[in-house]
This record gives sequence, structure tokens and C-alpha cells, in this order.
Amino acid sequence: MDSDSLKGERQTVKGLETVEEDEVYDSWNDGAEVEKKETAATIRRRRSKGRDIIVAVDHGPNSRHAFNWALLHLCRQADTLHLVHALSDSKNRLLSDMAEGLVEKLTIEALKMAKVKAVGKIVEGEASKVICKEAERIRPVAVVLGTRGRSLFQSVMQGSVGEYCFHHSKAPVIIVPMECKLCC
Repeated sequence: MDSDSLKGERQTVKGLETVEEDEVYDSWNDGAEVEKKETAATIRRRRSKGRDIIVAVDHGPNSRHAFNWALLHLCRQADTLHLVHALSDSKNRLLSDMAEGLVEKLTIEALKMAKVKAVGKIVEGEASKVICKEAERIRPVAVVLGTRGRSLFQSVMQGSVGEYCFHHSKAPVIIVPMECKLCC
């Protein structure tokens, strides 16, 4: 391409400023340094504020695995972990006491293991709807659930909490599979 045709191309592009290569490089370099500083400051502000994360908990081992996974892979120090436990009948004193004990134990464990603030909430109702309602109220960065370990056929026929939340939650849903030897 000769210089006359290049000048013609530059003139056909309207609204763009023609600059020399050295100017572009210097301008790009200065902008990148400023961008990095702003990005780092934004990240620091965001980390100091923390995020809200919901973890659905019950007495099962897969729920416990999802809780541990969230602490290990998702939580940072300034985050708040919202532990949601759904009770089908809050009038049953034995179930209520067990749920309170579980939530209290996991709250303390979250503080010790990951140094995150944990807030427990026990709500009466169907687990899938309770979790989605809490996600709508809290607006977390993620909702973490464990699986029950049922086959695809059983999940389709009977439905599952994870599937319901995946389709109805306004927040991203992370479904942690059953515990395996390769992870955590």
C-alpha cells in the first residue's frame, strides 16, 4: 500500500483522529497505568465492603459438603455468609432445636475456618421457595446448594430443590455435587 492510498483511507474515516504510532503507544501506556490504579482501588473498596452469599443448609452430608466448598472456594474475609435452613413445621420443638443447633454450629465454624461473618436464618416453608425468597430479599452474589444424590430420572419425576432454585432464583445458583475423593 502506498502513502497516497493510505491518506485516502484516513480521510474516509470521519470522526477519528489520525495520530502517529508513537503517540498511540504512549497514550495507551499512560491509560493502562491509570486504569490499573482505578481497578485496584475499586477492588479494594469492593473487598472491604464484602459480598453476601447464601448457603442452604440441612443435616445431610451433601449440605455440609456444599458449606465447606463455599468456605474454601467462594468466601473472602469481608463477606457475609447467610445460612438458610428451611423447616417444614416450626411447631415441632425437636426439629426447631436441632435446626438452631446446626445453624449456630455452622456460624461459629465459618468464623473460625474462613474468618467470615455468618448469619443464620431458620424459615418455615418449602425449602426451594424459602431459598428463592431469601435470595430475592438478600440479593447475594451466589446461592450455594448441595445435591441429594438422586438420579436424573428421580429428580425429574420428584423435582429437586436445586432444580427449582436454578430456574426461579434471581441470583446465580451453584449446585455442589456429592462429595468425591478428587475435590476438597
